[in-house]
Amino acid sequence: RPDFELIKLKAGGRADRVDFLDSSRSVAYNARYTSCPRDGSGDPDWVMETRRVSLDLDSNTGVADGAVLRFLGVPILALPTLSFPLTDDRKSGWLPPSLNLDSKSGLEVGVPYYWNIAPNRDATFVPRVLTRRGLALDSEFRYLEPGYSGQLNLDWLPHDRVAGRSRYALVAQHDGEWPQGLRWHADGVRVSDDGWWKDFPDAGRGLTSRLLPLRVGAERDFEVAGGRGLAYARVQRWQVLQGSDLSVVSPYERVPQVGARWSADNAGGGLRVALESEVNRFGLPDRAGTVADPTGSRWHAVGSVARPWRDAGWWVVPKASFNAAAYRTDEAMSDGRRSASRVIPTFSVDAGLELERETVYFGRALRQTLEPRLLYVTTPFRSQLGLPNFDSTGKDFNFNSIYSENAFSGIDRVSDAHQVTAGVTTRVLDAATGAEALRLGIVQRYLFRTQQVTPDGAPVTQRFSDVYLLGSTNVFSGWGLDAAVQYSADIARPVRSIVSGRWSPGEFRTVSATYRYARGLSEQMELGWQWPVWKSARGTDAAPGTGTSSSSSCGGSLYAVGRVNYSMKDSRITDSVLGVEYDAGCWIARVVSVRLSTGRSQATTGLRFELELVGLSRLGSNPLKVLKDNIPGYRLLREPRSATPDAPPSYE
Repeated sequence: RPDFELIKLKAGGRADRVDFLDSSRSVAYNARYTSCPRDGSGDPDWVMETRRVSLDLDSNTGVADGAVLRFLGVPILALPTLSFPLTDDRKSGWLPPSLNLDSKSGLEVGVPYYWNIAPNRDATFVPRVLTRRGLALDSEFRYLEPGYSGQLNLDWLPHDRVAGRSRYALVAQHDGEWPQGLRWHADGVRVSDDGWWKDFPDAGRGLTSRLLPLRVGAERDFEVAGGRGLAYARVQRWQVLQGSDLSVVSPYERVPQVGARWSADNAGGGLRVALESEVNRFGLPDRAGTVADPTGSRWHAVGSVARPWRDAGWWVVPKASFNAAAYRTDEAMSDGRRSASRVIPTFSVDAGLELERETVYFGRALRQTLEPRLLYVTTPFRSQLGLPNFDSTGKDFNFNSIYSENAFSGIDRVSDAHQVTAGVTTRVLDAATGAEALRLGIVQRYLFRTQQVTPDGAPVTQRFSDVYLLGSTNVFSGWGLDAAVQYSADIARPVRSIVSGRWSPGEFRTVSATYRYARGLSEQMELGWQWPVWKSARGTDAAPGTGTSSSSSCGGSLYAVGRVNYSMKDSRITDSVLGVEYDAGCWIARVVSVRLSTGRSQATTGLRFELELVGLSRLGSNPLKVLKDNIPGYRLLREPRSATPDAPPSYE
């Protein structure tokens, strides 16, 4: 009647007899295995019982015959034969089942099968039963070869009883290398119908839910004239998922995009030179071109020459640049032409100081900086009203974009300018560690003349722009505060603002709040938290997340986790994640509810359950990614032992 302990997993048990066949193989009879305390104080919360279990260290395999898994005295899983890996290495076999409850699909039960094909290839198949929709199969295939690697995912419903048809989602990604330094990449997402994003909002695998890309490209580095460059050829297409509202305006497709970029940081005399040229063919994925949204071709060239002067504490960078483009459209432009061209030059001077001083506050040695910056830009006015706009839009107003030379992103629009932007930033750093304790900044732009080419189409006659202010600090222990405000002096009110704070007084204790405001557009409040709300009198005396418990009873700590996004303008909750985690030391239970808006008055709600048996496996659907992605400051109660690898396979 030996006792045994698996030290790495902090788990063990007892058997009637163990036969050691050799140095790597053993067989145990009538064995009990658990990670709960085994001091004889009571029955463990969970235990796996088996008539016979064979362990083979060489093949990293354990095989249990007549296995029964009991939780709180109740059998929850029974299998005639159970095969499992002895370490975290990959091994083919069935994985613990998953369980979801969804308002669109009903109860979902899936049983994954993992296939360890080779050290550099693997696959996972998940047969699922959806009570409202029928049978489904999710699959994933990964590969890593010396010259290429990639991943393929397919979700397939042979017959969706709700929709009355077969449905699928396909996600593919591939990277490869050819001789002579040529690299190529392909990735894409395609679904069977427009309603996929509403019916399966959490199955988009992190991609844009209603605008699905298909991209293929090849590129090669080159060196010429003392500089480095990149030549490339690409194709980009879109699948647009429209609803009855037809609310998604598709961007242009590039079929194809061929170009090259080249730059030299020291082209002689301290000059910095950059040049880019491209040829694009623009099409629309879901409609024909019109005068307002034409299709056609564009050639463009963008170049610059700068001469930086830098020394300790200051810099001055004058730069001359140009933006040239030629168009040929399928539809006549507003003035009747089908071809046009233009060249727009720009001259700028960027200058700044970096001043420092040592100081002491509250007995703490600090370093304070003062960093004023000045940017002068002049660009002549060129009318672009009748030219196509394939890829330009106004830049978001922030501390970085206000220092840019052009108010537009992309190529097709260039704002005229005769302006100067002035700002200053101060930072307080810990003199010993360099950690930033405080940052404050303010910036504003002044126009010497009216700006004609603007993102909203109306000339800007206001000489002084809005003031942009930012600040952040973590001076106070456990607190982090951030704020950014766009303030209009004309109306003496903020136009946009983001204010956020987070309080983290200890491990697994965090509360955050964010307020977002855009005048006339939106006003939102977001709350997030992870906090212990109850501790059993019989619970663990150890620190949270250590995986040890002083009692074999069901005592532990209950944590509340969540994030709620509330629209103050619409007076409704737009998205939310609410859940609880119970840490009993040798097991963790999680219940998480996810609500995602799929329309102004529509939403999908899902419920995810998970039981993690420390030292064995996890049963149910894994909500950890949802918690980590949505709750600022969320920390795992302990690092889980995954039955399947999270990292890609490695080539050997």
